[in-house]
Amino acid sequence: MSIISIILVLIIAFFAGLEGILDQFQFHQPIISCTLIGLVTGHLTAGIILGGTIQMMALGWANIGAAVAPDAALAGVAAAIIMVQSGNFDTKGITVAFSTAIPLSVAGLFLTMIVRTISVGLVHGADAEAAKGNFAGLERFHFIALFLQGIVVPALALILVPTQSVQDALNAMPAWLTDGMAIGGGMVVAVGYALVINMMASREVWPFFAIGFALAAVTNLTLIALGAVGLALALIYLNLSKMGGNGNGSGGNSGSTDPIGDILNEY
Repeated sequence: MSIISIILVLIIAFFAGLEGILDQFQFHQPIISCTLIGLVTGHLTAGIILGGTIQMMALGWANIGAAVAPDAALAGVAAAIIMVQSGNFDTKGITVAFSTAIPLSVAGLFLTMIVRTISVGLVHGADAEAAKGNFAGLERFHFIALFLQGIVVPALALILVPTQSVQDALNAMPAWLTDGMAIGGGMVVAVGYALVINMMASREVWPFFAIGFALAAVTNLTLIALGAVGLALALIYLNLSKMGGNGNGSGGNSGSTDPIGDILNEY
């Protein structure tokens, strides 16, 4: 990579680390970080494919209580850098880079633990500044914590690894390992879909899921056409919701505010 590309990749990695906490512009999502890294390194198509694949896997990642999910920012950035360093942008290269995303993201939890431990001390410092009414000092502690979160993605360390070393390491991986990691990643993608469907499942949205599932089998429809159909269904749903529910016709109850739900309740 050129010096300009390295600088741009480091900036993207820094903002991806920040977004893991801020969650404002979604830079930490693999579909965004991988696409941007692919763009600045001149491999946009491969970056989009890699980011989309990892994003499907990351759908099932969620922090539940004390159980911290793998670092999506680290997964996307690290896999994209490895793909660029390998110089292989075909299906095999993307698969190998995707396969490394899971172990790297899990390993990144150790770095996250270090940052969170340091942040405990920063919080106490911020509390002390707040007690003194020193807002400038309070902001300074917040910015320090954000900076640590931004550099938690070790992008520079991956970039400094010689390209030939990365290629030799990837080529030395046996087929059973790369194929197994790819299959395991595909299973995680299925789990991600299942978790999202489980959270969204209701009698109101199941009809739309069935319609989308059926339309996906129509090969003549492009992604733009499918997007237009989805947008039309969303507008129909919103318009029906604004009309309000009609109830189920018994006891004078007004029913829900969702007319589609009311219709389904009658069956």
